[in-house]
Amino acid sequence: MKHENKTKILLTGGHGATVGIAVVEELQKRFGKSLDIYWMGSKKAREGSDTTTTEYKIYPDIGVKLYPIEAGKLQTKFTRYTIPSILKIPVGFIHALIGIFKIRPDVVLSLGGYASFPVVFWAWFFGIPVILHEQTVVAGRASMAASFFSRKIALARVESQKYFPKEKVVVTGNPVMSSILSVSPISNLHSPATILVMGGSRGSQFINEEIAKILPDLTKKYKIIHLTGESEYEKYQKYSNSNYKVVGFVDPREMFKYYQKADLIISRSGANTVSEIMATKKPAILIPLPRTYMNEQVKNAEFAKSFGVAKVILETEITPESFRKAIEEMLVRKITQKENPDLNATQKVVDLLVKYV
Repeated sequence: MKHENKTKILLTGGHGATVGIAVVEELQKRFGKSLDIYWMGSKKAREGSDTTTTEYKIYPDIGVKLYPIEAGKLQTKFTRYTIPSILKIPVGFIHALIGIFKIRPDVVLSLGGYASFPVVFWAWFFGIPVILHEQTVVAGRASMAASFFSRKIALARVESQKYFPKEKVVVTGNPVMSSILSVSPISNLHSPATILVMGGSRGSQFINEEIAKILPDLTKKYKIIHLTGESEYEKYQKYSNSNYKVVGFVDPREMFKYYQKADLIISRSGANTVSEIMATKKPAILIPLPRTYMNEQVKNAEFAKSFGVAKVILETEITPESFRKAIEEMLVRKITQKENPDLNATQKVVDLLVKYV
């Protein structure tokens, strides 16, 4: 689609807020003011929630123009939101069509997730190049469906190749923000040692509850920084003390400060979280979210374990005693200084985008 002189790049999807920030940083470094960057995706973090997505909160501050759409999805578990979500699927296609006509991008970068698919479809329909980036060790349903409509498929992990057409695939690694890459590995533990507890950008109710069971014991010996997620912040804020700090939401651009303070990380194992932990080379206890598509989080966690930074504990295996034991074990673990597979990933993904502009 022809338009004025400025290059227009459209990001879409809901699986890569931090990946998107890393890509935007690199694009702005290369293009300066001759570039307009847009994001098209869902405003709400999940169906039935009032919490807005990280993209919606952060992107305007870094110069990305928002175009929210109401996109529906097929849910893996039947809830009262299942039917309303299905009914939104055609609405998402209408919104995406209007958005493509308004923005008229030169190229689209899809970061996966249900909200990305209608955007990818219409971009393909109008001949706009689509670059798909898959962050996981496996592949998301939306990504596999969108692969047909994509010119190139950038993979974070070589293990994902079997899910996509060979002729389209290039392994780039997973873009990580430059601030995270600057975090220095541990030489000596802080005094007292600091444990960073998190569950992804929205927190984890399960991890929150399991930490609460052993919190009195932990705070006798360690400092705890607990990223609860916004929905559970007030529940845990009342327990705050000098050794226990509760945080509801962290701007991804500030996350490096938390990683720098941490001697140990306890977390879910989303693909982007795993990439950041590997980049910082901090010891971690990963508790995969169960019932993910193709057991995605377990496989992400096993990838981090093979890299040498993580111990993996399934939800069914956790008891207060085993949790305490794992924490003590990992705090003294020496991390092997392996080469980070995501070191130049941002540049490689942006190189692909530039090729199709």
